[in-house]
Amino acid sequence: MKTIILCGGLGTRMKEETEFKPKPLVLIGGKPILWHIMKIYAYYGYNEFVLALGYRENMIKDYFLRMKAFLKDFTLDTLNQKISFHDEGDDFKITFVDTGLESQTGERILRVKRYITEDNFMVTYGDGVSDINIKNLVNFHKQQKTIGTITGVHPYSKYGVVKINQENNLVVNFKQKPLTYDYVSGGFMVFKKEAFDYFDNEEMENGLIKIANQNQLSIFKHDGFWKAMDTYREVKEMNELWKSTEPWSVWKKNNK
Repeated sequence: MKTIILCGGLGTRMKEETEFKPKPLVLIGGKPILWHIMKIYAYYGYNEFVLALGYRENMIKDYFLRMKAFLKDFTLDTLNQKISFHDEGDDFKITFVDTGLESQTGERILRVKRYITEDNFMVTYGDGVSDINIKNLVNFHKQQKTIGTITGVHPYSKYGVVKINQENNLVVNFKQKPLTYDYVSGGFMVFKKEAFDYFDNEEMENGLIKIANQNQLSIFKHDGFWKAMDTYREVKEMNELWKSTEPWSVWKKNNK
């Protein structure tokens, strides 16, 4: 089963990072967030990807064309330019598709349709990571037998929360950016191929609403870790998390 990763946006809310490179190449722990996302899927056996490209697409192509040299130790014989790598690289099979510079997410999905040949496919964003079990997500989708399945996650509030003593209206405590109880769609979606009939050239959410109106959209509830980066502050937060606990590194944690 192939996974479409939406990689074409401009990332206008984090210009500090995206003025000269696409958002999926923003570094987390020294590697692009796109690499982290792909590692999550590949760990569960889903290593075929379709990258829906747009803004600075050539930089993403160039990174993966030279990925082994970026990430692995190697020996170069300068006499004959022969390169010997000292360990295996990542097992990704990637289709790179130019889906337009200003296309909306729904249009990007439609533009890669010809590369989706199986009955089901997955879609996610190029800026969010999670410790989600992809196999459980896929099994849930198949059991539900609906056209689509989205993953529901708990986001962190962007604001601090004030805890109040209701009897005397005094502030008891502040809670900095707590985890919310409501669910939001966090990417990591699975669809039957017929979902293409519901998407249009606008935002992907238009298609999701149409599918939901047919009672054909399920939600896989994930109560574990999830985080997306939309601002420069969130980039820094992600890097700090990676330094401390690597909370989404399922390919490491589940092999210990």
